[in-house]
Amino acid sequence: MSTLQSKSDDWPEPVEVLNDGGRSDIVLICEHASNYIPACFDGLGLADSDLERHIAWDIGAESVSRSLSALLDAPCFIGKYSRLLIDLNRPIESATSIPVRSEATDVPGNVHLSPGDRQLRIDRIFTPFQAAVSAHLDRREKDRRPTKIVAIHSFTPVFLGEARSWDAGILFDKSTEFGADLIDRLKRVTGLNVGANVPYVIERTSDYAIPVHGGDRGLDAVLVEIRQDLIGSADGQARWADHLFRSLT
Repeated sequence: MSTLQSKSDDWPEPVEVLNDGGRSDIVLICEHASNYIPACFDGLGLADSDLERHIAWDIGAESVSRSLSALLDAPCFIGKYSRLLIDLNRPIESATSIPVRSEATDVPGNVHLSPGDRQLRIDRIFTPFQAAVSAHLDRREKDRRPTKIVAIHSFTPVFLGEARSWDAGILFDKSTEFGADLIDRLKRVTGLNVGANVPYVIERTSDYAIPVHGGDRGLDAVLVEIRQDLIGSADGQARWADHLFRSLT
């Protein structure tokens, strides 16, 4: 048994499922909702202030997802652990699945992990989250329900000293029509600078939800990136939930 496993008594369920029976065609996923790290990891050797930064979670994304789930009457899958423990939107083979460095910050607690401690994070966090999403999508397929996946994320206004001009980005791979339509609608609803495949692009080697839960099933799937200064407050989070609700309906 892993030392971490034997000491841990503060592991919540890795996924919170909202509105599982929701009537919407949309299924929401918010992998980076939480910056929670069990006490047995001692903060992965980072300062408390680091765990409040983007490296630990997507600031504002959880509240937007919860509100949007209610507005759309849509199922939503909320990740309950920090992405620094294991990133739910990365294949486990990816070098950034359990990052030893995030942005310009080293993560001491992720260096020289034993195979057992790496597997613990996969078994306790990654696998159950993806299994919950997959089981839900399986049921929808069996019931012949139309389904589109929308993953909610946020990004920093400045990355490694470089300012980002976009207010939001819609990332997509195969779902070009869905992605382009959502961009057009968001621009008309908000009047803001919404770009395609910015500030990141979808790649199978570094993304999971869109290629696996979406593309592999033949489902339309997009990832929404909102700049964090726009959803850093409750008012901004509610505003963007409404923007997305209006754009997705």
